[in-house]
Amino acid sequence: MHSAALPDPHYQPEFYADIPPKRLIAWVIDVGLILGLTLIVIPFTAFVGLFFMPLLYATLGFFYRVLTLAGGSATLGMRVMSIELRNAEGHRLSLGEAALHTLGYYISFGMALVQLVSVIFMLTSERGQSLTDMVMGTVMLNRRA
Repeated sequence: MHSAALPDPHYQPEFYADIPPKRLIAWVIDVGLILGLTLIVIPFTAFVGLFFMPLLYATLGFFYRVLTLAGGSATLGMRVMSIELRNAEGHRLSLGEAALHTLGYYISFGMALVQLVSVIFMLTSERGQSLTDMVMGTVMLNRRA
């Protein structure tokens, strides 16, 4: 059941138009930004960070996602693609919601089968929601012009 505060995909389909490919492109942009941030941080670790690069990448990525989602309900990649996450009441995500959403993303990304199910949901659900979105009641929307 969805809140009346969220756009109805049958009466306002423009809010959900092309969401899955936009999410993919936003994800690619964010991965590049997080990788760039990781490469910038490594020299400040006296290059010891090279030995822990996956952990460093994951940690920086977690904070990047939480802070950007809490700061405007969209990562930088999402902003480039003019999409944003909204909670079940139609509001932007709070810091706690952003942290939970990011944690759900990391959990699903860490398990191939769960990630596959999440992608299938994004491609087939009427609101283009991932598994984390369905659990939290969040939706990805096209921003209003």
